[in-house]
Amino acid sequence: MSLPFSPLHPSRNSRIAYFSMEIAVAPDMPTYSGGLGVLAGDTLRSAADAGLHLAAVTLVHRKGYFRQHLDANGVQSESEQPWKPEEKLIPEDPVVMINLEGRRVAVRAWRYDVQGITGHTISIYFLDSDLEQNDPRDRALTDRLYGGDGDYRLRQEALLGIGGVRLLHALGFRAAVYHMNEGHAALLTVALMQDQLRGAPLYTASEEDMAAVRQKCVFTTHTPVPAGHDRFSQEQSYRILGDEIASFLEQRGGVHDGLLNMTYVALTFSRFVNGVAMQHGKVSRSMFPEYEISAITNGVHALTWTSPAFQNIFDRHMPRWRQDNVTLRYAIDIPEEEIAAAHTQAKRVLMDGIAERTGVRLDPGIFTIGFARRAATYKRADLLFTDPERLARCAREQGAMQIIYSGKAHPADSPGKEKIRHVIELAHRLSNDSLRIVYLENYEWQLAAQLVSGVDVWLNTPKRPYEASGTSGMKAALNGVPSLSILDGWWIEGWIEGVTGWAIEDHEDESAEAGSIYDHLERVLLPLYYQQPQQWRRIMRSTIALNGSFFNTQRMLEQYVVNAYFPESVAQASAQVREPVLAG
Repeated sequence: MSLPFSPLHPSRNSRIAYFSMEIAVAPDMPTYSGGLGVLAGDTLRSAADAGLHLAAVTLVHRKGYFRQHLDANGVQSESEQPWKPEEKLIPEDPVVMINLEGRRVAVRAWRYDVQGITGHTISIYFLDSDLEQNDPRDRALTDRLYGGDGDYRLRQEALLGIGGVRLLHALGFRAAVYHMNEGHAALLTVALMQDQLRGAPLYTASEEDMAAVRQKCVFTTHTPVPAGHDRFSQEQSYRILGDEIASFLEQRGGVHDGLLNMTYVALTFSRFVNGVAMQHGKVSRSMFPEYEISAITNGVHALTWTSPAFQNIFDRHMPRWRQDNVTLRYAIDIPEEEIAAAHTQAKRVLMDGIAERTGVRLDPGIFTIGFARRAATYKRADLLFTDPERLARCAREQGAMQIIYSGKAHPADSPGKEKIRHVIELAHRLSNDSLRIVYLENYEWQLAAQLVSGVDVWLNTPKRPYEASGTSGMKAALNGVPSLSILDGWWIEGWIEGVTGWAIEDHEDESAEAGSIYDHLERVLLPLYYQQPQQWRRIMRSTIALNGSFFNTQRMLEQYVVNAYFPESVAQASAQVREPVLAG
């Protein structure tokens, strides 16, 4: 990765602070729920690879997100995922204080160092309020990711944003850029303003003070779904944050429709705002037309999500692909037989993993569809079963199929849980010799890695325009797995029909969209897979070359550096490079 400044020898002016409510750091640390946390972890791994002078802040989530349990009828239940930070993290000495509901709350941090491919490390600080001097209510604030009620969430967000900035400053880390990964971190702007005012009351903030804070802040919004934008009542705001902060946020545009809206707080205080795909940028501008919103399309950390089998052939044919993901473009020259052999190896790993988890032995020679997402209703996990008889007939007449599902519903999401139950009910009813359907419980990092590398096609069926980006199909692409997807999120940019995958036609009528899936299976995918294996291998290869080489966090992070973090430094560096040429 070639950055336009020297990140390995950074000045104070190139420090970045990255705030996220969840970060997927390691498979055995349940500090994430899904895509947002996995994206954050991939971003930080690429930041370490690039040598950026970056520190990240999140909460420790001592009791994790939750472990999913599914009974024979598909009914989901949950249990805690407790873990011990002291066994995996390094304690930091500073303790900082924040005020919540009139109480002083002490906050400390644990550190995890992420090492990049060059040996450069970046630190992730996990904030922890489980300290003896705290009220019992406050000791539990860093226990559960997305747990509790609205009061609990607002306290957590104050702890992340205000406590996180104070903790970084106590450690001597003062950043030039503070990146809010979603609105959960928006209250860091309050801490920056308090620092800017040097103890003066917030109501004294001038437009110059606002501009100074805004100059430091970057905000990424991740969802067009209204429920994804955190909102709190004015009563909660004044009671939990206190009159001074609540009044300041109200006066400065953070309150909309009578509610404290964290997205508007972040928008108001940021000099750069982006959605996470081209289409999501458009949707976000329509949602917030009074703000300038750019787009930087998400990616995935290539090394993390490429299966060992494909890593081996990439190392042999493109030895610098780890340092320069664009090199994956040259996968187009890898012999098709090697692509097929690597995929067969990954597919066997998946089948062995499923057998170990469930006792069900699937056949690696059969066409296999993968669908694994958070079980939100807009992702429509059951769209494939709109006409179950046609699906069964397709498998019976065109070629056998295996369908692998996985995904959790939030404990409070009853409609999402019903989607899971419905899919499992249909799986029981439809499974036969030509069509086998499996739903794997407790979707997590290691299972995801097996799925995206081991299936033959990745299915994605969100209801437009609610898919902000999506990244699971990007992970699949790195492993030569094409997508069959609704044209939303990243797939609008990644789709080349018959080359990187296939588009499900968009209709108002869901039955018509399901019909498009069946048409593709009957007329294109199954005939290709079973009757034209050489052409199928070419599609796998072009999927890696065209999508794997672009939809990665290395490219994504470079765009953040150039467009969001240091645009003026980049422009100056570019001008210095051009000047001798112009002079000559």
